[in-house]
Amino acid sequence: MGSIITLSIVQSALELGCIYALVALALFVSFSLLNIADLSTDGCFTLGCAVCAAVTLAGHPILALFAAMAAGVCSGFVTSFLQTKLGIESILAGIIVNTGLYTINIAAMGFASNINLFASDTMFTWAKEHIGGTWYKLIIVILIVVAVGILLSLFLNTRIGLSIRATGDNPDMVRASSINTGMMITIGLCVSGAMTALSGGILAQYQKSCDINLGTGMVTIALASLIIGESIIGKGSMLKRVAGVVLGSCLYRFIVAIALRLNVPAECLKLVSALIVAIAIALPYLKRQAVFVRQRKAARAQNQVYLSEMNREHQTEDGGGRPC
Repeated sequence: MGSIITLSIVQSALELGCIYALVALALFVSFSLLNIADLSTDGCFTLGCAVCAAVTLAGHPILALFAAMAAGVCSGFVTSFLQTKLGIESILAGIIVNTGLYTINIAAMGFASNINLFASDTMFTWAKEHIGGTWYKLIIVILIVVAVGILLSLFLNTRIGLSIRATGDNPDMVRASSINTGMMITIGLCVSGAMTALSGGILAQYQKSCDINLGTGMVTIALASLIIGESIIGKGSMLKRVAGVVLGSCLYRFIVAIALRLNVPAECLKLVSALIVAIAIALPYLKRQAVFVRQRKAARAQNQVYLSEMNREHQTEDGGGRPC
């Protein structure tokens, strides 16, 4: 087992887990809090990656991250506009935006299928010069994820954040309280889009490249990370739930890294990922079923004890009532 789990595997899993944790946090806002299935995640992730790569090529690596977030806000706004103003269902709105973003993304990349950043400076280049060592990438991504997680938890405890959470729980009650549910959905999806695009931008600088198909399957991976985290941490304060999402993302990347270490063929990696997603999604249901089975067994055992006691009492009464 020691030869399978090495320090480099742990380091790589933590780095990628923290980067993809931003997408899981975005899905936490849209899926868990707003109860909206946002399928524009794949295209929004690639959008952030493309915009960040283009601005980084222009020589502005830090500004590139903010540009990626702005592009993600625009994606979230369009998705919410289709839902709140045009009455399109959330799933269809996500599919429409995701389809349209393919053209936007390839235009942002200069109508090329990929961008190479090996000759450009990134924030990781700056970190290598000022921090040094072999852990500088992990330090940078942890700082970003911690900052985003704290800001998100603080935001969700503000009046607007509480309104967003209430909109996902009971929109009719929120409307009765004179709160604009359309505005709350728009704000929530814009925040979600910003975090998704930021994750794509960081990944572009991390691997010094951008590909048009980079975001394929991102929504399923983020959903698996989200459910893994919620299954482990459970309910609690908003900061605790945010930390659970980050932990779930790191665990997912760790499982994928172990699968690669076990020499799983590259063509089977998608199948492995699909199995991880299926298990992660089914885990809460399986836990509930296991609790139900235990309760049923305990009830049956208690019922058998009760019946045996009743039979013993009847036998005692019958024995005492017989004449000598």
